[in-house]
Amino acid sequence: MSEVLIRLEGISKSFGKVRANSNVSLEIVGGRVLALLGENGAGKSTLMSILAGQLRPDSGTVSARGQVLHLTSPEEAIAAGIGMVYQHFKLVEAMTVAENVFLGHRQMFLNRRRMEVEVEALASRFGMSVKPSAVIRDLSMGERQQVEILKLLYRRSEVLIFDEPTAVLTPAEAENLFATMRLMLAQGKGIVFISHKLEEVMSVADDIAILRRGEIVDTVPVKDVSSTADLAERMVGRKVLLEVEKKSVEIRQQVLSLDGLGWSEQDGGVSFELRQGEILGIVGVAGNGQKELVETVCGMCKPHSGTVRILGREWGEFFRTAADDPENTLAWIAEDRQGLATCPSLDLLDNFLLTTRRSFSRGPGKFFLFREEARKRAEYLLKTFDVRPPDLSAAGWQLSGGNLQKMVLAREFYRKPRLIVAEQPTQGLDISAMEEVWKLLLKAREAAGILLVTGDLTEALTLSDRIGVMFDGRLLACFPVEDTVNLAAVPQMMAGICEECAA
Repeated sequence: MSEVLIRLEGISKSFGKVRANSNVSLEIVGGRVLALLGENGAGKSTLMSILAGQLRPDSGTVSARGQVLHLTSPEEAIAAGIGMVYQHFKLVEAMTVAENVFLGHRQMFLNRRRMEVEVEALASRFGMSVKPSAVIRDLSMGERQQVEILKLLYRRSEVLIFDEPTAVLTPAEAENLFATMRLMLAQGKGIVFISHKLEEVMSVADDIAILRRGEIVDTVPVKDVSSTADLAERMVGRKVLLEVEKKSVEIRQQVLSLDGLGWSEQDGGVSFELRQGEILGIVGVAGNGQKELVETVCGMCKPHSGTVRILGREWGEFFRTAADDPENTLAWIAEDRQGLATCPSLDLLDNFLLTTRRSFSRGPGKFFLFREEARKRAEYLLKTFDVRPPDLSAAGWQLSGGNLQKMVLAREFYRKPRLIVAEQPTQGLDISAMEEVWKLLLKAREAAGILLVTGDLTEALTLSDRIGVMFDGRLLACFPVEDTVNLAAVPQMMAGICEECAA
């Protein structure tokens, strides 16, 4: 019989009036994967933050092999054999792999060569190919995640918590991760797997625990779950089909035009037009120019070559005059919802006002801000978009990633933009919230043109009218979703091995 490594009993945690966890009890067993599921705001992040030593529960106990733990910091959790691989990596980019693994090691003298040998041996033991001497900033997302895992394995973690581990990985990198997980399980380690990708849960989990509004509502072996549809219904409490009606919309005026756009002397191959009434989905492996494309369209990055026209104006002119023209609005749903889209230290009302302030300002120079009017509108939007908790006094950092994303969507759609740049809009959202976001984007395309940048091919195919494939800073192809010949070659284009397919 497998050993119970960690037992949580009667865990409860509240933030003011909001009860994040209520009397939660779970067991993490060696050699098995426990998938922890729930809608955004269900309490998953809070529960795992307690287990990882970041938060202390109001009541309840955490015990390891029968010994009660009093975890007051992540360092104490790691010392107790509990480690967490966060969705947003915590690495020093200027340092090497080995230096990051040994960072914080309490030893006066460290030999670089010995460090690299130890890390290489550890990586080989768990099927990882990352080079110990490589600098973090030069690594892919999958390789960076391997470094995070190595940091915990070096510290002899017996329980590893994976928070949305495949959100930033290519399919091949995800398969490598699952292979590493199987090797860890074979050595008796216990894994907690948090994901909104139900197909992955069904393939990697042994047991499933479902949180709903802070309480465990179901704990079941994966073999007793018949399908992803069954799992989604258990999680949400209703049937979720992820089928959205895509109505035909009249294609009207041009809202975005790019001609020969490039960000270095080697680039210069991004040209397309986007019109009101359509969604153009840009797909590609992360790091192939999508970030530069988004930042250019949103005014954060000046291109090296080419021209950009936004809502009928040249790039520089548009951003000089945008504040004085509320009828010609660009909305950016940024991938980095904590670093770019919001200010985590501000409350939700002030976060709502970050881009909507002029709508609630009056008088000469829009000097007077009518906060009460803004509060009423924001309260309505939080309820409409099902942001939890719907409390405008809550700080941004108190919301789960999914709920923070829904707040951003509520704020940006309120502005009635004519051009929407949606960058990974459903990353980290549960299946129910994903369904709602898809419906909102399809509805928004009636009045706007939408540039959808996503790593999820299913999302791109479901929402887009046209698909563009980026590789190495170039747009290899741009074609209607009905073009089945090019559509079948998209995975090869993304890998750069079928550039002639779009010819």
